[in-house]
Amino acid sequence: MSPRSALAPHPRIKSGAGSPATRVPWRTEDAPSSGAGFPGAKPTGEAPLRGEGGRRTHAYVERAPRVAPTLPSPASGGGLGRRRGEGKRQLAGRILYRDGLILVIDKPAGIAVHPGPGGGPDLESGFDALRFGLPHPPRLAHRLDRDTSGCLVLGRHPKALRRLGALFSGGLVEKVYWAVVEGQPPEAKGRIETGLEKFTRGTGWRMVVDPAGQRAVTDYRLLGANRGRAWLELRPRTGRTHQLRVHCATVGCPVVGDQTYGNPRGGEALQLYARSVTLPLYPARPPLEITAPVPPHMLAALTLLGYDPTSASPEAATA
Repeated sequence: MSPRSALAPHPRIKSGAGSPATRVPWRTEDAPSSGAGFPGAKPTGEAPLRGEGGRRTHAYVERAPRVAPTLPSPASGGGLGRRRGEGKRQLAGRILYRDGLILVIDKPAGIAVHPGPGGGPDLESGFDALRFGLPHPPRLAHRLDRDTSGCLVLGRHPKALRRLGALFSGGLVEKVYWAVVEGQPPEAKGRIETGLEKFTRGTGWRMVVDPAGQRAVTDYRLLGANRGRAWLELRPRTGRTHQLRVHCATVGCPVVGDQTYGNPRGGEALQLYARSVTLPLYPARPPLEITAPVPPHMLAALTLLGYDPTSASPEAATA
């Protein structure tokens, strides 16, 4: 079987919506108790949270300590400070949300989430700084590519990880990504559906479109366009490796800065980030919706495409 190129212009593109809901077992003792595991924190009870869009969500929350983050430059090649203590402080400063079950952090671009065979800095090595009174550090509930920034969900203990695993595997977690791409998709809104297969050659590998590969589905929406580039909202309905990058390239709109599936000589940082994550973590409560700020390396490009940092919603900037 010879794999088709990742740039093959033959995916299924259609308008459509998401996946059917799945019931996930829940036990009431999974809910965090007020003040548990947060030394020195003030109990807030059922605290209304507001994201950039002004949306409210409720959870029993202990507010994370407000530590001014040092935002890394993606071009530097390392997401956190070189010294161990400095890196831990920066990681604690990137917390977007914290309660008794989970943490959501704003992953910086340019750093792997876990140790790789080639060595180098990784986020997981600094998770001990995120225990906040618990006996063990949190663990990853999912992953983001090295050069992708934004919302990364961690489970604080095994019970939380089991709950998160059921939500992710059941397709109940809504993930939204923003990307700046070259060109413009054929329709303003639609669905990309292909098979994806890992293709290895020599010491390298990439994902390619292959009808016999794993099913991969992405919903997209055009939010703005200007000067030959577009701003896309991407909602993956499956979680395949490099899915969003391959799907954008497949419809003729590679992500800016993607040296594997786009222009290898572009020289720009990857213009893709995990904008928000919505977790139906607690029954009888609204889902948690956590939003990450636009990373510095994407702000100028998004502003050129109509993004207004002062606006409550992207639609207001592109109407």
